[in-house]
Amino acid sequence: MYGPTHKAGAVASLRNIKTPSKVAKLVMERSGHVLLVGEGALKFARAHGFKEEDLLTEKAREIWLKWKEAMSDKDYWLSPDEKKIMAELRPYIEHYGTINCLAKDGAGVLAGVTTTSGYAFKIPGRVGDSPIIGAGLYVDNTIGAAGSTGFGEANLRTCSSFQVVQFMGQGFSPEESCLKAMQVIAEKARLQPRLLNEDGLPNFGHSFYAVNKKGEYGSAGMWSGHRYAVHDGKENKHKEEAYLFKRKK
Repeated sequence: MYGPTHKAGAVASLRNIKTPSKVAKLVMERSGHVLLVGEGALKFARAHGFKEEDLLTEKAREIWLKWKEAMSDKDYWLSPDEKKIMAELRPYIEHYGTINCLAKDGAGVLAGVTTTSGYAFKIPGRVGDSPIIGAGLYVDNTIGAAGSTGFGEANLRTCSSFQVVQFMGQGFSPEESCLKAMQVIAEKARLQPRLLNEDGLPNFGHSFYAVNKKGEYGSAGMWSGHRYAVHDGKENKHKEEAYLFKRKK
């Protein structure tokens, strides 16, 4: 999404293209649309010279096979050690996925990009928040930009990135805005018991990132213990996220 024009581009359910964010950029720049999906997105990518590739790595194939062995109870896939396999799978389910990048240049131009392959082992056809403008990413060049990683459905239900930018427009700092939007998600999670842990708190991780027109930045997570990367114009560094809830040790 590009601040000065308020244009946006996105693709979803795009197969065999290694750099979908570049295709999304062309949807923004070379079409009058915002979102292309499936076969239409693939044809658009091909028309602009993108090559199809087999993106299945040997590591991903092995992870998928372990999932089949551990999760299936209605066919002939058999697992020699289900608990061990699930323990091995958990890091791939919980800790890999979305990348969000927000930027402000010296002229005050704001822009943002979010890219993801979505949850591991999701239902075929599922589209998350990353390609949905206002959910996983939003930019308003007069105010600021915001994006997210984590539980995409929560962003879809609350238009979270749009909310973060609106909070900044009301005068809250980027960090405060991220925390306020995170509080909304936490409150809505209480309406669905399956999203809560034994203490009645959200059982999922989530993070917001934001930068305002002045170049101030901030981030907030659902739980403690996370960092985010920043380049402040002089150097790259990691910063600790603000958070709603402290993780138990």
